[in-house]
Amino acid sequence: SNINLSFPLFFSFLGCFQFFIVKIVKMVNKRSKKAVENINSRLALVMKSGKYHLGLNATLKTLRSGKSKLVILASNTPPLRKSEVEYYAMLAKTGVHHYTGNNTDLGTACGKYFRVGCLSITDPGDSDIIRTLPGAEAAQS
Repeated sequence: SNINLSFPLFFSFLGCFQFFIVKIVKMVNKRSKKAVENINSRLALVMKSGKYHLGLNATLKTLRSGKSKLVILASNTPPLRKSEVEYYAMLAKTGVHHYTGNNTDLGTACGKYFRVGCLSITDPGDSDIIRTLPGAEAAQS
């Protein structure tokens, strides 16, 4: 008879637990969605008022010349290419931000109709993207 009483209690406990897990997941999704929107709006401001270079070759060129302030990489950038850019950025003391979306999303965030896997910001313009992005701390010091 103990099993019969504990069985419904166990499932009611699971129901409450599931409810709290769903709430937590929704809160995390809202935060990450706001963070992505925040980055996208700052990126749009850079595209409008700042200076930037799209693509791997242009990004590496700005890193080598020391003009780059921040590098943004798409999430689906190949690991070898990602490590190469990170290495150049480390030598140039430039911050690297790993964008949460893929290259199609990054291209859309830049206001372009093509994919952008890698982008270098040389002048942020009116945007405060250099100060606010997590990967940008290295650029300030």
